[in-house]
Amino acid sequence: MPGWAGSSWYMFRYMDANNENEMFSKEAQEYWENVDLYIGGSEHATGHLLYSRFWVKLLHDLGKVTVKEPFKKMINQGMILGVGNFVVQLSLARIAFTSKSAYDSDQLDYFETLAVKLPKIFISYKKFADTNFYVPTIEELINDYDFQELSSFISEINEDLIHPSLLTLTNNEVRVDVSVVDDFELNKGDFSNKYPEFQNALFIDEKNGTFRVSGEVEKMSKSKYNVVSPDDICNQYGADTLRLYEMFLGPLEQAKPWNTAGITGVYGFIKKLWKLYHNDAGFSVSDDKASPGSRKTLHKAIKKTQEDIENFSFNTSVSSFMIAVNELTTQKCNSREVLEPLAILVSPYAPHIAEELWSLLGHKESISEAPFPIFDEKYLVESSKTYPISFNGKMKFTLDLPVAISKDELEKLVLANEKVQEQLEGKTMIKSIVVPGKIVNFVIKPN
Repeated sequence: MPGWAGSSWYMFRYMDANNENEMFSKEAQEYWENVDLYIGGSEHATGHLLYSRFWVKLLHDLGKVTVKEPFKKMINQGMILGVGNFVVQLSLARIAFTSKSAYDSDQLDYFETLAVKLPKIFISYKKFADTNFYVPTIEELINDYDFQELSSFISEINEDLIHPSLLTLTNNEVRVDVSVVDDFELNKGDFSNKYPEFQNALFIDEKNGTFRVSGEVEKMSKSKYNVVSPDDICNQYGADTLRLYEMFLGPLEQAKPWNTAGITGVYGFIKKLWKLYHNDAGFSVSDDKASPGSRKTLHKAIKKTQEDIENFSFNTSVSSFMIAVNELTTQKCNSREVLEPLAILVSPYAPHIAEELWSLLGHKESISEAPFPIFDEKYLVESSKTYPISFNGKMKFTLDLPVAISKDELEKLVLANEKVQEQLEGKTMIKSIVVPGKIVNFVIKPN
């Protein structure tokens, strides 16, 4: 059986893998039904996925299965794109030789020799773009940058074959490996080491000495020299950072351009998470009761993470972790009541640091065996509201007031406030406009 055929119905065989008498039993298929979730690239749409539908519909028509579709839910994950980098090279422009005489043939051969002999010249992309992509002459390069290599090149030209005045430069792009580029800045040393043919290249830099390259978002491919090695990222930042950053890049279904520069933000989050559980002396988590604010932060994160996992919105889960860690850091929270569930929340996304924290919290079993935290809505109920306090329609300040009070109680509380009394001093209040949950406004006039 061809591979594509077997891959079209193998999920049914998994339901009854040891059955030696038939493909699978009716009872096993009726129990397991079909695939709950299939995640795969859209490039399979006209191949494996199409064949799978054909096979399942055939098996259904033959009475072998009770389902008409192979998958209950299918998600086509977006591709992580690479950024191709290019340096701008200046090289000799072709000379048009009008006749086909032997002399012109000699000229053409000599031109090819000169094209090879010309020192390799690269101009920073930003500098090139800032001059509206003007290509300088060889003479301008000698005068402006004191390139002695070009002076020697010109002096050695056989003017009987080609006069130097005929030589002009043109620009072309040379693709370079992403390993020699950091945030669109070329590491000239790494570049020269990686490409020996450019060891003695001349560089036209920016005023600050940097050399900028251009970039283009495209499919990651070894042939495009834009592949980022996961091993390199793991060695530098850790596997958890790589996992989190991949999920943080964007929605699962969308194509996402990889930007190594952005990974430092996620790495910073990992370090900030670790610091929540530590002080200057080392690991420090207390058994003290958590503050209402910290409980609220935790349960907001639990609610958001539950929803995001169900909706496969992993990028927004990572965002909610960052928000929670920032809030808990501000609250100076080190309560086990909050930090223990937080570690469980993070564990599917950053399992290594979560496992380490779980062990430090005193647990012997793996964090993967811990039950998922339960969301409690009561911790999100607001006990107070910030009211804008206005006079003649102009807001002067805000007051935090209880939510569960009547209109009359709200007005009494506001009128008793010292700031309100200062505003009313020497004035007559014509009327008050109090709308619980929204505004408090006093219409006043001078005495």
